[in-house]
Amino acid sequence: MPFGQPTRSLAPPGAAPGVLVTRPEPGAAETARRLRDLGWQPVLAPALVLAPCPMSSTAAQALLLTSRAAARGLTPGPTLPAGLPVLTVGEATAAEARGRGFTDVTAAEGDAVALASLATRRLDPARGPLLLAVGQGYGQDLAALLRQGGFRVRRRIAYVARPATTLPGPAIAALGRPGDIAYALFTSPRSAECAMSLLRGAGLAGTAAGLVACAISARVAVTLAPLSWRAIRVAQRPDQDALLDLLGPAPARPERGGTE
Repeated sequence: MPFGQPTRSLAPPGAAPGVLVTRPEPGAAETARRLRDLGWQPVLAPALVLAPCPMSSTAAQALLLTSRAAARGLTPGPTLPAGLPVLTVGEATAAEARGRGFTDVTAAEGDAVALASLATRRLDPARGPLLLAVGQGYGQDLAALLRQGGFRVRRRIAYVARPATTLPGPAIAALGRPGDIAYALFTSPRSAECAMSLLRGAGLAGTAAGLVACAISARVAVTLAPLSWRAIRVAQRPDQDALLDLLGPAPARPERGGTE
């Protein structure tokens, strides 16, 4: 049966609607767990595949982290002592850094501007360079903000994010059944772009009309404009808690009689 052609829903009677999760692993599994706790049915469709890179660390007065993915590949050592000040983009990244063994960790309010502001308040350009650990292709805007504040910035690649080549089979099947998925979550501009490309490649771009797209920030929401979504909602803060607040607890769907 061609992709996108309506089929009979296989969702259990009374089951909550599905939520498409485009966040890359391992974060997608965490989001899926949170969705299940709220009563939703997560449908995993990671738009990016992350791979850690050996990072050439260097002496610095502080380490700056823009994502949990950047933190995952780092552990304290001779050039990154456990007590080195670590500034992170948000609380989730801070928790990841603490879990890796760093002890002096402070979180910003969720975006690059907030992280640059935190660094300006906490750090002194005269005390040495900053080590900025990012994914390949990320972090240029933050580095520019920091340099405008007089800091020397040593940007290092901690991971590579590559586009997924196809949607998972279960996601394709669920998207092809009208009503099985009600929402789609988007956590970065690049993953949103890649997710839309995957939908087009599977012949499922038209399914966006039946989905409410939930964006973690206004910047992500703008990226979603090329497809005609049922609606686009934007989180009040750029973090996962605020993104999930756009959904709230899942309503149970009424049991349906007969066949479709």
